Amino acid sequence: MKQIFNNALLTFVVIVTVFFSINNLSAQSIDKTLPNTGTQAPCYGSMTTGELLGQVNTITTAVPFLMIAPDARAGSMGDAGVASAPDANSLHWNPSKYAFIQKDMGFSMSYSPWLRKLVNDINLAYITGYKKVGKDQAIAFSLLYFSLGDITFTDIIGNTIGNFRPSEYAIDLAYSRKLSKKFSGGIALRYIHSNLTGGQFLTGGQKTHAGNTAAADVSCFYQNDVELGKQKAKFSFGIDISNIGAKISYTESTQRDFIPINLRLGPCLTFDLDKYNTLSFLLDFNKLLVPTPPAYQLDDNGNRIPDGNGGWLLIGKKSDVGIVTGMLQSFSDAPGGFKEEMHEITYSAGLEWWYDKQFAIRAGYFNENKYKGDRKFFTVGVGLKYNVFGLDFAYLIPTEQHNPLENTLRFTLLFDFDAFKEQNKESNTTK
Repeated sequence: MKQIFNNALLTFVVIVTVFFSINNLSAQSIDKTLPNTGTQAPCYGSMTTGELLGQVNTITTAVPFLMIAPDARAGSMGDAGVASAPDANSLHWNPSKYAFIQKDMGFSMSYSPWLRKLVNDINLAYITGYKKVGKDQAIAFSLLYFSLGDITFTDIIGNTIGNFRPSEYAIDLAYSRKLSKKFSGGIALRYIHSNLTGGQFLTGGQKTHAGNTAAADVSCFYQNDVELGKQKAKFSFGIDISNIGAKISYTESTQRDFIPINLRLGPCLTFDLDKYNTLSFLLDFNKLLVPTPPAYQLDDNGNRIPDGNGGWLLIGKKSDVGIVTGMLQSFSDAPGGFKEEMHEITYSAGLEWWYDKQFAIRAGYFNENKYKGDRKFFTVGVGLKYNVFGLDFAYLIPTEQHNPLENTLRFTLLFDFDAFKEQNKESNTTK
């Protein structure tokens, strides 16, 4: 068993090493001068890529709650889950995994406190379930609800003008089907509602309203039995493009914001070490498919330079574009070029060990570039299964900055309806 474990660990180290090699290669300093504006004094138009990369240029979207890991299992593995073994919470990570799930029906509930060090009334709740339709198909649903607690609104001079409890939610329906013995595809439809102001008026007298939009996920999943040396293992790979949908607005103006369209992909390698022990290694990569904010070219007085068409000369690309254009240009629109594009990729590494399919220990790490948000944290967790239900717990340990989930315990309660039916049959038989 020791040799098997060493082979499994070596494989995971190789995967991580390859990733870091690619990441370091892309991050090597390329002193590539951007187009010059013709001005004499230093300005954005004459900055090198390295100089641009020395600035924070975070991509922001509306309804970011859609990107929060809702369940404790993936949350304890560094937010990795696109290729993990399918479970009731697969809808968030990769809906196509449901086609490979072994059980006929399942259901789960998750709860995550938010900013618990500061307030006690902000939380994220998640309910999801699935049902197999024949051997090769499955349907699923979920409700993700984010409550932001009680908010007191004031006017410009500090007078209270109202109280409100902002909230956001997303309702999902998904369908998954095997396209071959080793490959499946899935699609999910999503309705998103975001009410942050309760109809308050802005300073200029403009009335706000709740934001509503719809989106879809497209995903695929592959798994196959492999051999590494003499050790048998299961290799899986998943791809999920989530939240492909219309922009959202909170006023009647023409200003509309992108929702977090996201590409998630990665592998998972699972070893059956012996009759009782199973060990899995996961690696997820994520990139937002929304435009990167451009940099403005400045003259020698520090003023923006007009482009002659009512706009400004940019480094990068215009971010006020359509959905499809924004998704396509998101791979090449960063002001810092290829190096900055690579900085926009976050990665998660996770590990999961099961003993006798009853007890699990999990750990993970999440990394985001310091100029793109600087979220870096370790996660740990455990899982327990007992007859018809299971419990997962997750705990987050930040390493670079405070995190809304630090020092909080997240949990997920899972129900196995197949086990419930079998238990009823056994009880009826003994009567």
